[in-house]
Amino acid sequence: MTTNKSILQNKKAIIWDLDNTLYRITPEIADTLDEVMAQALVEDLNVPLDLPTCKKLVKESYKIHRDGGEYFFQNYNISPKDLSFYYNKRNPVHMIEPYQNLATLLKQIPLEQFIFTASNRPASERILKRIGLYEMFNDRFYSVEDFGVYKKNEDEKVYQLYCQKVGFEPHECIFVDDSYSNLEYAKKSGMTTVRIYYNNNSASDKDYIDMAFKGVLECIEAFIDFSKEKTA
Repeated sequence: MTTNKSILQNKKAIIWDLDNTLYRITPEIADTLDEVMAQALVEDLNVPLDLPTCKKLVKESYKIHRDGGEYFFQNYNISPKDLSFYYNKRNPVHMIEPYQNLATLLKQIPLEQFIFTASNRPASERILKRIGLYEMFNDRFYSVEDFGVYKKNEDEKVYQLYCQKVGFEPHECIFVDDSYSNLEYAKKSGMTTVRIYYNNNSASDKDYIDMAFKGVLECIEAFIDFSKEKTA
C-alpha cells in the first residue's frame, strides 16, 4: 500500500463516493434500502414476486454481484435506468445520521474535491442537504447517470470520463469509496485508491487499493495530517 507521506504527492483532487462513504449506511438503513428496492421492483416495475421473496433476492444479488438489481436485470429484463429512478425516488434519506462539522473538516484538505455517486442527481441533492454538504458540493457532484451508465464497477472508462469532466488527469486524483469492486476500476483508470471500511477491512488483500481507513473521519484526519507533512 502507498505510504502516508506519498498519498498526496502530485495529487490535485479527491473524488469522494457518497453513499456509505460521506455518511454511514447502518445495518438498519441497508435493510431498509433492500426493502425499498424490492418495493420499486414489485410495485413500480411489476416484477411478479411477493415483497419478502423479492427482498431476499435483492440481498442475494448484492452478495453475488455487488449490485442488488443485477439479478433482475438478467432474469426479468428490468431496465437499470428504470430501477434507478424508482429506487432513488424511494430513498429513505431521513434515516441518515450526518457526521458533525463534516464540511468544516473537509475544507481543511488543500485539494479540489468532488463527488461521484451511483445515486441519481435528485437523490444525491437530498442526501447532500441532509448531511450538510450541499453548499460545498452543489456544482461538484456527478452521478453515474451523467455518463450514461448505472454502475461504477464494470469499466474504467467511466472514471476516465469523470476525470475529463472535472479537468484532471486520473493520476492526479485520489478516489475514495467503501466498495472495493468500484476501486478496482478506479485503479485501472490510473487513480490512487482509498477504501473506507467500518468493521474489518475485508479487502486488505486487494492490490488495487492503495490505502484503507476505518470510517471517513479517520480518512479525513489522515489527509489533513498528510498535507501538513507535505508542506513541512
